Amino acid sequence: MSTPSVPNASRVLPSALMEECVGQRIWVLMKGRKEMAATLRGFDMYVNMVLEDVDEFDTDAQGKVTQTHLDKILLNGNNVTFIIPGERPPDGATT
Repeated sequence: MSTPSVPNASRVLPSALMEECVGQRIWVLMKGRKEMAATLRGFDMYVNMVLEDVDEFDTDAQGKVTQTHLDKILLNGNNVTFIIPGERPPDGATT
């Protein structure tokens, strides 16, 4: 999937960018060591999100990554630090 095109990113509100991402894959970085790659189905003003086809990545203190697949979740926005349009890069890739 391609990243949504944003004509003039400096004038786009966060909610407008999130709205463009509905139905697209996003990469979510959480507080702590969790990341999620998923399809965004919906969100609210608190950045609570409904995600489908979720791949959750949990990194332990030694750097070992555990991956879990979930069909659908409701993610509480309180623990979200970044939301990046597009897919999670492969392990070892420079972001």
